[in-house]
Amino acid sequence: MTRRLCLVTGASAGIGQAFARIFASHGYDVALTARRGERLEQLAEEIRLRYGVETLAIPADLADPGAGAHLIETLAANGRVVDALVNNAGYGLRGAYAATAWEEERAFLQVLLIAVCELTHRLLPGMVERRFGRIVNVASLAGLVPGAPGRTLYSATKSFLVKFSESLHLETRDQGVHVSALCPGLTYSEFHDANHTRESLERLTPDWLWLGADEVAAAGYEAVEANRVICVPGAPNKAIAALAKLAPEDWAMALMGREQRRIGRL
Repeated sequence: MTRRLCLVTGASAGIGQAFARIFASHGYDVALTARRGERLEQLAEEIRLRYGVETLAIPADLADPGAGAHLIETLAANGRVVDALVNNAGYGLRGAYAATAWEEERAFLQVLLIAVCELTHRLLPGMVERRFGRIVNVASLAGLVPGAPGRTLYSATKSFLVKFSESLHLETRDQGVHVSALCPGLTYSEFHDANHTRESLERLTPDWLWLGADEVAAAGYEAVEANRVICVPGAPNKAIAALAKLAPEDWAMALMGREQRRIGRL
């Protein structure tokens, strides 16, 4: 194959789906993975017909500790190596940390943290050897502001992804590998439907705070191509991130707690 291959996790909807399309539009073949196999097949067919690239749909649940190895083995069996990786798979858990089952939290960490590190670790050596790689870690504006009550591990994992991306960026910047952490704010996708927060968020937040998934993915693609380590799409989100850095920590935490109570967190 002469075309490069991009692997996108959580590709069946939202930002992941948008990333699959944008990489394909720039001439990449795409490997798509998510839990919903039928959706993946439909997207793979759409992208193949629209952009004339090869597509691979590989259903997998990244909460399974063996899923990462399975993905790499499946791609190798198809004679492919990965040149671009979009670590997008994720979801939200609602409820106080002490009120949730540990198995729920363990699976959450497996998907949002361990799988990201594993896939990156497995694929990075080949990128370095070929002196070409693109890695986008889809973090969140939540990783740049104080943690919110009722989203205990979400903010923590997204903050981890930011620091992970910064360190990896410094390690690989002279080796042809670009690493970026994408930190979107409120985005129109299925994310808020899955954790049942869309209605309250749309009722209590202004329209100008929301971005479309296509807009977010486009910003992420431009950032990783330019090798910008942190990408915060949208002027309001940039302002929020800047203010969070400048505000005293106790003020910022008090504000976060107040806003989360207003929206209804638990």
